[in-house]
Amino acid sequence: MKKLILLLLVILFGCSSLDSYNIYIDSNEGDDNNLGNSKQSAWATLVNLDKTKLKPGTTIHLKANSEFNGFIEINDSGTEGNPIILKSYGDGKKPIINGNGEKKYTILLNNVEQITIDGIEITNKGTQRLEARTGLTILAENSGDLNNIVVQNMVIRDVNGSLVKSDGGGSAILIRKFGEKIKSRINGLQILNNHIYRTERNAINFRASANRDKWYPNLNVIVKNNLIEKVPGDGIVIFGCDGAIVENNTLRDFPDILPDTEAAAGIWPFSSDNTIIQFNEVSGHKAKWDAQGYDSDWNSVGTIIQNNYSHDNYGGFVLVCNAGASYGEKINVGTVNTIIRNNLSINDGIRPYPTSRRGVFSPTFHITGPVENTHIHDNIIIIPKKNPNVDNTIVRIDNWGGPWPMKTTFENNEFYIEGNMKNQLRERKNIEFIGNFFSKELVETEMDYLKNPISKIENIDIELIKNKFLQENKIYPKKNLYNSK
Repeated sequence: MKKLILLLLVILFGCSSLDSYNIYIDSNEGDDNNLGNSKQSAWATLVNLDKTKLKPGTTIHLKANSEFNGFIEINDSGTEGNPIILKSYGDGKKPIINGNGEKKYTILLNNVEQITIDGIEITNKGTQRLEARTGLTILAENSGDLNNIVVQNMVIRDVNGSLVKSDGGGSAILIRKFGEKIKSRINGLQILNNHIYRTERNAINFRASANRDKWYPNLNVIVKNNLIEKVPGDGIVIFGCDGAIVENNTLRDFPDILPDTEAAAGIWPFSSDNTIIQFNEVSGHKAKWDAQGYDSDWNSVGTIIQNNYSHDNYGGFVLVCNAGASYGEKINVGTVNTIIRNNLSINDGIRPYPTSRRGVFSPTFHITGPVENTHIHDNIIIIPKKNPNVDNTIVRIDNWGGPWPMKTTFENNEFYIEGNMKNQLRERKNIEFIGNFFSKELVETEMDYLKNPISKIENIDIELIKNKFLQENKIYPKKNLYNSK
């Protein structure tokens, strides 16, 4: 009799989709021998879900206060107006899925579209660190165009990937887009209102090809209103996108655990065009190299970094860079037409120890390699007095393996300085300072103070300036409002 029941279950769950468009799973009161198509007949684990073909319009309901061990792989797509939805139901804490390192992901969206994941908590902590481990992986590989994927109201925590980027790192959310055989991309990806913490190495990380001969970028990408904390590496990296918007995110409290060889920063595009980064707050980045709040990185055109708040980042406020060794090749058209405007930086560039690459190094602005037509204007830069062992450079110009920066303009910025600060322009002549305001004269620096006047201010009211800026730009501190462990 038991064998007969088992055979019937295999036929029911293994061969076709459920008749119902609703699947219910309740780890506390469910039973995998149930039909799984109602609250009263919920499954208990994720095992049956793995055997079920999902029809467009299906909703997978995970009961609040449930805790599951395992993973979810979604291999079926919804359709426009009939997405496949994974969400919670009932009152209480978010349902938790613990990947436990069983797979490199806890949830996989495998070349699918028209998907919404809403209100689930996931972890993926193995017995030891593993490269490329994630909480959620979204794949678009030889898939063609995939449309409308929404990830919202999630908690993604405790993912112990590798701390080394070249090994594969690790991320809370990884979006991979490659199309050697079929051009592939995601059109309409939204990552909204999520809380990410203790994920190693990174938080939200895109991966794609940098090859401009086969350029087929993701479109209509929005990364908005996420809280990211206690992540040691890169916060939000936009790669292989055109027109991505990154706004209203808070990134804070980056632990200082990366190896000396590792570079990371808060929010930045790489091989992406027309990225808009706005109304974000990044603080406390502590990577051993870079560690700026914001970055406009190589093979990217038309990046705009505006109306953001940056403070207390070890490496400085912003990096603008391009690798000279690959400049002009099909994987690197340059870092071109970057605009950095209307931002507030307070107490950035405070790395308290020497770097292994260059000793004491943490300029407020680091501009390096063949970057072209960078316009930095109408920012407020506040630099309290630094300790003697901390870099006292505001602007540092470098040559990263090729041509120097070309046409860099600082215009109408306000620099409030308490200590002795300097620029290191390396005798470059194509850097222009126009209409900037300084609260005191720079040391060891040539500056035309007729074009950039000094107005000495003895006591800088940092709180007044900060509060005015935050209110005008509606940047408010995010509280942890999530019912998570």
